[in-house]
Amino acid sequence: MRKFLSTTRVVLIAFLAVFALAACKKAEAPAKAEAAPVAVPTSGDANAWQAYATDVVKRNMDGVTNSPFVYFLPQESDADFQAQYDAQLDKVKTDITRGILEGNMLAFVSPASAKMAELVETAFKDVEPNGMKGVKVLFIGKAADSARVEAAVKPAGVTYVFVEAK
Repeated sequence: MRKFLSTTRVVLIAFLAVFALAACKKAEAPAKAEAAPVAVPTSGDANAWQAYATDVVKRNMDGVTNSPFVYFLPQESDADFQAQYDAQLDKVKTDITRGILEGNMLAFVSPASAKMAELVETAFKDVEPNGMKGVKVLFIGKAADSARVEAAVKPAGVTYVFVEAK
């Protein structure tokens, strides 16, 4: 009788273990297929560029623990381009002056890649060496402008990431 109880317990424990594993498998959500990247806009449409920037930023969030700071400039032919440039430059300078903590990202994107590179150079001109360690700077633009941006931000001690908007 004792052997029967012992065997029954073993079978019962095995059954419960299998049942628990099966229940866990059902509870697991199916793996999501990664969405295709948003295509680089072929026009200066600000909404298309902002959707593209959102996608690229999401794909480069590794190591970022806070919501990113995203700076956008429209194409240079926009009527109020200079006003938007000045406003973004002031915003970037203010954010940097307040202090960007480790684990944050600054993302810069524009169909006017050269002007965005100029904005970054101007904004980072007075940043203390290694004053932004642990911060990621993402530049989405033309390859020809990447070296300028990298040279401007590297002294601050940031991690620089470039994504080409062909």
